[in-house]
Amino acid sequence: MRKSIIKSSLLTLAGLFFSATLWAHGGAAGTDTDQCKFELEPEHWIHYTAYQPLAYPAEDFCGNLPDTGTMTQLVFDYQDIRFRNMAVEFEVTKEPEGTRIFFMEAKKHKSGSVILKLPNGVPEEGKYLIHITLLKDGGERLDAHMGFVAGKGQVTSLKSMFMYLLFGLAGLYVLYLSHAGFKSKVDEIIANIKKA
Repeated sequence: MRKSIIKSSLLTLAGLFFSATLWAHGGAAGTDTDQCKFELEPEHWIHYTAYQPLAYPAEDFCGNLPDTGTMTQLVFDYQDIRFRNMAVEFEVTKEPEGTRIFFMEAKKHKSGSVILKLPNGVPEEGKYLIHITLLKDGGERLDAHMGFVAGKGQVTSLKSMFMYLLFGLAGLYVLYLSHAGFKSKVDEIIANIKKA
């Protein structure tokens, strides 16, 4: 009975923890919860994700790119269908100098997603700025900007460390329940600790 309660509690906690991480960037509207959004107009957004697939194949980034000089992909997704009929221009500059390192002329992207490929990534450590310009009918321009830092290396967050610890503990618990030899060793250690 006790094992069943412990097992159910652990599964419930793991379910709650991992359901929150599946929200990817917060699960709610607005820039307060999703730092990877450009606001083009009030309540109209473009979502941004960066990848460095050769160096970090299973990771996505937003405000910090760990490496320089490695192939980088910047992916933009329109969250408003009407933007798909408008031409959009992309530029990446090194700051504070304003040196252009990438430019894509204005064109329409009917799929709602744009992938900018920087074959050599960004050239050096430091701050960069992504400029997005949306060209509306009648010549009106909507400008949005988002900064990121490159070259700080991959840092494991506290949330990630907690997740690794949780996976490790869950694995040990499953091993304890399923392997008689391991269970008897653990029970022997616990009995010795209680005697001391």
